[in-house]
Amino acid sequence: MASFSFATFLIVCPTSFFLGIIFSLFPYDYPILWSTTPTPRSHYDYLEAHLQFLHASPPLIPRILHIVIFLGLAGLLSKLYRPSESNMLFDGASLVLYMCGITVYIANIVKGLRLVSEGKYGNDLVTDPEDVDQILGREDSLKVLAASNTILALVLVGVLVLQAGQWYAERKDAQEFESLKNKESEGEKEKEVKGGRQGSSKKKNT
Repeated sequence: MASFSFATFLIVCPTSFFLGIIFSLFPYDYPILWSTTPTPRSHYDYLEAHLQFLHASPPLIPRILHIVIFLGLAGLLSKLYRPSESNMLFDGASLVLYMCGITVYIANIVKGLRLVSEGKYGNDLVTDPEDVDQILGREDSLKVLAASNTILALVLVGVLVLQAGQWYAERKDAQEFESLKNKESEGEKEKEVKGGRQGSSKKKNT
């Protein structure tokens, strides 16, 4: 039970950590994706400068981030080491969502941060004139990054919901097992009491 709790801790803590990082980016993403008013060009400048600062952070920062990613993955794999029906349902789905989050991070966010750091968009990246309309410009690239953060947040929330659902299901199973155990013990006590009464009545008759 202790190893199971520690594995759950390894899943919940990194997931919550990543959600906190995404929430810190929400003030930048909200005007781009959810605001009804047109986004001013100055906001894209703020977002671009912020992302460039993040990408230029010391190597220790991404290393810590990747270690935390590995810890969450290790927690999921350790819970699936001896799979049960509950593990296959909840932890298997959590692992799928977690891997989807890693894919979004590598394919969209890391690649987008590199583009933003280089400051090259659209026509600056075109090598073939036929690809002019297929490569995103500056604003569209920043919108893709903001949308990737939203997708990643939904995936991580799904992992937390699945882990909470597993905890609730196992808690209910434990309560039902205890109630059945108490009923069986009460039934045995009633049988013992009836047996004692029958024995005493036989002694009185003799």
